[in-house]
Amino acid sequence: MVIPLMKQAADEQGMDEDARLRCSAVWADGAARAVDARQALRAFLAHAAHTGCNPVPAPLAQDAELTVSELVTNAIRHAPGPCGLIVQLSGEALTITVWDTSTEEPIVRHGDRHRVGGHGLHLVHAISERVVVAPRTRGKQITAHLRLAPTETAAGSRSVLSASLGRTPQTP
Repeated sequence: MVIPLMKQAADEQGMDEDARLRCSAVWADGAARAVDARQALRAFLAHAAHTGCNPVPAPLAQDAELTVSELVTNAIRHAPGPCGLIVQLSGEALTITVWDTSTEEPIVRHGDRHRVGGHGLHLVHAISERVVVAPRTRGKQITAHLRLAPTETAAGSRSVLSASLGRTPQTP
């Protein structure tokens, strides 16, 4: 069950460059699902396209979906109680924050092709310009900052993740 903290994709726009579009949601204990978080992000980005904000390029939207999925999945697996998602879009960045009730610092494990799982935070760090972990009154929040400027190559626009892994996305 999703409990909206405020109107989904609520506009908080002003007349300056720092105008923001923001949405948030919170899930009750045991109700969070990564698929719901990805759907909330997609709805937010679709709404943002109609508000006059800078459009989010498709490769960055894919990186944002992966980021949301990984952070919410970690909250589900490692933290008891409710968790929440806050997504903000400014002129320069898409900011994704996931909070949970665990006070444990997340551990970024480096890639190991022989290990199943445990790669999520490594991917989030590869995708993001920066990742910040901050304590909350009860728990912590992890914020990933994704720049709106896509990585460009001779092959065209690629997602930050595919560029960091040295891969070009496959086209059908």
